[in-house]
Amino acid sequence: MAHRSTVLGELLRLVPRHEFEQEARGHHEGRKLRSMSRWSQFVAMAMAQLSGRCSLRDVVSNLDAQKRKLYHLGVGRVARSSLARVNRDQPHGLYEALFGRLLVRCRGVAPGHRFRFKNPLMSLDATHIDLCLAVFDWAEYSTTKGAIKVHVGLDHAGHLPSFVRVTDGKGSDIDEARRLRLPPGSIVAADRLYQDFKWLRSLDGQGVFLVTRLKRNVKYAVQERRSFAAGRGVTSDQTILLTGKESRKECPIPLRRVGYRDPETGKHYKFLTNNFRLAPKTIADIYKARWEIELFFKWIKQNLRIKSFLGTSRNAVLTQIWIAMCVYLLLSYLKFSNRMNRSLSGTLRLLQMNLFERRSLRELLLTEHAWPPTKTTQLTLATP
Repeated sequence: MAHRSTVLGELLRLVPRHEFEQEARGHHEGRKLRSMSRWSQFVAMAMAQLSGRCSLRDVVSNLDAQKRKLYHLGVGRVARSSLARVNRDQPHGLYEALFGRLLVRCRGVAPGHRFRFKNPLMSLDATHIDLCLAVFDWAEYSTTKGAIKVHVGLDHAGHLPSFVRVTDGKGSDIDEARRLRLPPGSIVAADRLYQDFKWLRSLDGQGVFLVTRLKRNVKYAVQERRSFAAGRGVTSDQTILLTGKESRKECPIPLRRVGYRDPETGKHYKFLTNNFRLAPKTIADIYKARWEIELFFKWIKQNLRIKSFLGTSRNAVLTQIWIAMCVYLLLSYLKFSNRMNRSLSGTLRLLQMNLFERRSLRELLLTEHAWPPTKTTQLTLATP
């Protein structure tokens, strides 16, 4: 009988083994691993993400229950102590590098964003992940609380996390934003925490556009008022110059202020940008699309294991987060390459129920799964 790989095995084929082993050799510390490999670590931790396992004992027990199907995955027996030790000691940089390789593949099949303009569009934000300070003593955030912060630049072409940085909970949002290197013509949507005029001037010099909300205390002078189409929520479209003592020095270039009133909520917004070409309503829509990054944070916290951790060291936590990001890219690649209408959540639920089934991954994903029709008649007991 011909061998058929499991669903998990077919999914992991999306990770070229020779590239993984090459990266593993470059991200190794200490003596040669004997009891388990980095590939076994990745398979175990990726399985934990896909199946929602919440402890190392749970992960190992699940693998032991499927030990007959692990050989074709290139995985031997995984011991809890060995997995914990590798998570603690071996650099998480391996999975950061793997994330970069998978991101390149995903970009090749990802759809474009929903706007008519061709400029690359990215939303920038960060989220906190709370940790118990008594257990994760390296993650001090306040005197009574621990936390880390995940900084993400979400590419709206496929909603891919194209920029990811993990820092301490006190890490500065704007400091991480300055690490961005975007191609000329890119548009970045960010909230008011990223309104730094020195950074904005730097972006303008690179040919990159920023769309953000204008802070209330910013001093400026109106240089020009432009006409705009009425009835679309736009209330003003102005060219301004900053007049504050520090802001004038940091950003002496003309900027654009767009006023917009949301027809649904009646709330009035004031946007600041260095883009003078797009319509004022498009500027408002770009900032509204920034909500997609909030939905991304909500999704990964609800569907992946990045709130409860299988190790307490900094390296173990970062290893788990980067593997979670790799799993997100694998799910996205499946969705894009197979042109599925099913949501990522639906895809993940389907994989959870079939990880170790011996069947075609493509057939599984493209088959419509529906409940059988409800019968309208019922059996009745006949009286003698």
